[in-house]
Amino acid sequence: MSTIDIGIKEQDRVLIAQNLKHLLADSYTLYLQTHNFHWNVTGPMFNQLHIMFEEHYTELALAVDEIAERIRSLDVAAPGTYAAFAELSSIEEVSGVPSAEKMVSLLTKGHEQVVKTCRTALKVAQDADDESSAALISDRMRVHEKTAWMLRALTAS
Repeated sequence: MSTIDIGIKEQDRVLIAQNLKHLLADSYTLYLQTHNFHWNVTGPMFNQLHIMFEEHYTELALAVDEIAERIRSLDVAAPGTYAAFAELSSIEEVSGVPSAEKMVSLLTKGHEQVVKTCRTALKVAQDADDESSAALISDRMRVHEKTAWMLRALTAS
């Protein structure tokens, strides 16, 4: 490949990509968790949650590709192993099969964590005048804020 020259300094590209790697890892971990819960949810809310979780993991599957491709467009290798994601992610894996109510709670926390990861990454991208990364991160933040709100609404009294 030829040398990259997109108007962003190399050290800024590397820092932005590092933050995007964290976003990718959080998103992929949340994707796996959501898909797992889709397969294993039971109880009175089975149908509603099964369908909702499928919508969520499908959206996340598209998102991880977009985030990884942005990392690559910054000329940095995107992580792609479970080990790399486990090291980079702020979302803890869940063992066993929690109750449906606990699944909703864990996914809510997961989406809220992705929002926090986005906020950190957004500041880095904005400081480097990287509008492309900032737009991607902002879009992701909006999706996760809305999803967390919808999940919280399931348990509202």
